[in-house]
Amino acid sequence: MADVIKLAVDARERAGKGAARTTRREGRIPAVIYGNKQDPVLISLEPIELDRHIRGSGFFSNIYDLEVGGNTHRALARDLQLDPVTDRPLHVDFMRFSKKTRLVMEISVNFINEDECQGLRRGGVLNIVRHSIEMRCSPESIPEGIEVDLQGYDVGDSIHISAVTLPDDVELTITDRDFTVATIAAPTISAEPTDEDGEDSDVSEDGEETSDEAAEGGSDA
Repeated sequence: MADVIKLAVDARERAGKGAARTTRREGRIPAVIYGNKQDPVLISLEPIELDRHIRGSGFFSNIYDLEVGGNTHRALARDLQLDPVTDRPLHVDFMRFSKKTRLVMEISVNFINEDECQGLRRGGVLNIVRHSIEMRCSPESIPEGIEVDLQGYDVGDSIHISAVTLPDDVELTITDRDFTVATIAAPTISAEPTDEDGEDSDVSEDGEETSDEAAEGGSDA
């Protein structure tokens, strides 16, 4: 479930690039709240607080309560513009939503019970096919991640999406096939090279291969 975070904002009066540059010179980050069939609201944010949320987890999946002029706007961060040189935030777009809003989100996949996976204990390798899964859900039902239980899988097994338990109020965008999330691949074993007789061969200083017998016998001349 997505967190609800109160984010301190101030109202700003003018729109446009010039007004946005003025806001930055004053030490704040310009932003806008839009959507849900309401007029846009221009706001600004404190850079240190914004940076803390950006560097934290789930900036685009957290729900933010933004209070402006006595009104609270519940919104999601939908776009973040960064300076290409300094990587500092330049502008943020927040989107309001209603109970009917459905969003398409990329949800990360987390694998659990690796110690209980027989295939991995036997030396197999977890081959992750999908690190995230596209899903449609309500903003208030965005899951932090999808858990895939590896217990009971052996080498050669495939884990399909039908074997994964999805959170409530979440639906897949891909519904026409039972796609693979991960497989347990066999371990890779590399053998040392040998000659046709199965004997190790040496290489002489001029680059020619010699067998052990030829190296010991030499020439009678």
